[in-house]
This record gives sequence, C-alpha cells and structure tokens, in this order.
Amino acid sequence: NRAEFVRCVLSASMASQGASLQNYNNELVKCIEDLKEKREEVNRQILKDEEEKQKIQNDLRILTERLSRINDSLARKVASRNEYDKTIMETEAAYMKILESSQTLLHVLKRESVSLTKKKQVSQTGAGKE
Repeated sequence: NRAEFVRCVLSASMASQGASLQNYNNELVKCIEDLKEKREEVNRQILKDEEEKQKIQNDLRILTERLSRINDSLARKVASRNEYDKTIMETEAAYMKILESSQTLLHVLKRESVSLTKKKQVSQTGAGKE
C-alpha cells in the first residue's frame, strides 16, 4: 500500500506540476497576445503620425512656395514704390524751382511796371511843361 500511496502522491504531484505548466503556458500566451495588441496599437499610431507628417510636409512645401512668390511680389512692389518716391521728389523739386522762378519773374515784372509807370509820369509831366 505504501508503494501505491507513493505512486498516487507522485501522480498527484506530476498532475499538479502539469497543471501549473499549463497555467504558465496559458499566462505566457496571454502575455504574448497582450504585447502583440500593444504593438499593433503603437503601429497604428505610427502610421497615423506618418500620414500627418506627410500632410504637414506637403502644406509646408505649398506655404514655402507661396512665401517665395509673395517675397518676389513684395520686392517688385517696393522697387516700384521707390521709383514713385524718386519721381515725386524730383517733380516736387522741379515744381519748387518753377514757383521760385515765377516769384522772381513776378517781382521783376512789378519792378519794371513801377519803373515804366514812373517814366511815363515823368515823360507826361515833362511834356506838359513844355
């Protein structure tokens, strides 16, 4: 009976170890499945981020081209504005010279008019005396 008891205990012990191994195996499989699910979630996030990155790079390329066109346009417009400024300054300077010349001419004409009037009066007075 003792041998039977030992066999029974050994059998129960091996069964217990087999059950433990099966439990460990089940836990290991479950852990591997969990890791795979987590990996897939990270992979989905990577794909989403890569897609967003491509969109942003495309937007950046478009905005960079647009910025370049705007900079070119600004440079042309600033050059045009500078030409206008130069033309306006030159025209205003010439206009001021014309005004100064007109004033000088007006003073000369007034002086000549006064001088002619005086000469006329002198000549009329002198003619009247004779």
